Amino acid sequence: MNYRKDKYGNPISILGYGCMRFSQSAGKINLEKAEQEIMTAFQAGVNYYDTAYVYPGSEVALGKILQKNQIRDKVKIATKLPHYLLKNAENMEKYFKEQLRRLQTDYIDYYLMHMLTDVQTWERLKSLGILEWLEEKKKSGAIRQVGFSYHGNSDMFCQLIDAYDWDFCQIQYNYMDENSQAGRKGLHYANEKGLPVIIMEPLRGGRLANRLPGEALRVFDQYPVKRSPVQWALRWLWNQPEVTCVLSGMNSMEMVEDNIRTASSVEEGEMTEKDEAMLQEVVAAINAKMKVGCTGCGYCMPCPKNVDIPGTFAAYNRYYTEGKITAWKEYIMCTAMRKTSSAASNCVGCGKCETHCPQQIEIRNELKNARKKLEGPIYRVARKIVKWKRAY
Repeated sequence: MNYRKDKYGNPISILGYGCMRFSQSAGKINLEKAEQEIMTAFQAGVNYYDTAYVYPGSEVALGKILQKNQIRDKVKIATKLPHYLLKNAENMEKYFKEQLRRLQTDYIDYYLMHMLTDVQTWERLKSLGILEWLEEKKKSGAIRQVGFSYHGNSDMFCQLIDAYDWDFCQIQYNYMDENSQAGRKGLHYANEKGLPVIIMEPLRGGRLANRLPGEALRVFDQYPVKRSPVQWALRWLWNQPEVTCVLSGMNSMEMVEDNIRTASSVEEGEMTEKDEAMLQEVVAAINAKMKVGCTGCGYCMPCPKNVDIPGTFAAYNRYYTEGKITAWKEYIMCTAMRKTSSAASNCVGCGKCETHCPQQIEIRNELKNARKKLEGPIYRVARKIVKWKRAY
């Protein structure tokens, strides 16, 4: 197993175990199967295990496995505070104590603000006393390091990086999201600030593993270097020194063993220009059905009405390339879950964005098209729920 270091020089395995997708039987986590897979990963050197309060049964299962095998002190646990459920300062302690009970531990190695969406949300948490609470937990050793996980555009991500003295961060990043989400810009910004970056969704929820279009598969098949799509996706990430750890939601022994082989043989900077060019062909094949030629460069931003233009177009394109559910999920996270809405419907048609677009996209017209597809009944319900939760 290869390792990279966190902010304080502690080794982290470059392959992390994502504990959201444990196999289930009759609606419950198959604990015996999960234990076999986790212990295989542990014995191969995987030391980073990521879970969250809202992953059904995950914290409890992980706690039982680590306790049964007496390896708690040999691994790093990362879990997440559901800040969107907080009503007051007392809730922080309530959820944290419950997590400690579930995980059968008295400390958390890496504690994240789960899906921190924008600076305004962080300011709300500060008004509830999050800074004092985190300081006390770090001082007592109950929390070793503090970070946040993020879905959204690179500009807001960079603002969040500067909003607190974080120890690490977690972003969605893969060869399809190089110029969307936090993207390469956000990855490099965090690295320049000295922060380790944990990667989630390296395979886009399995999209880059087993749901590739035929043309993309032909590009892989015709390339002289023979690797599976999964191996290419992971190696693309580990090729970058700014990437600290890549999470994989492993739920089969085959996945565990294959990922371990890749993580044990990869070398930083190993990919050639031809390798990179091949992956760009794959990206083009996947994006063949996309509607807007947005590269996510961000020159159109900031919008006077707070519209997340690159985020909207990324979700709109996914509506056609990956399906409605994926698109709606991303659009809701990137617009409705923020303290201040950044939805396409905020657009007033001023046209400022179009004067800066290097792709000469008719942004105002395309935002209208995106709104029709993305802001239907499901979106409106989700937005009302978010507003209601913020109010109470």
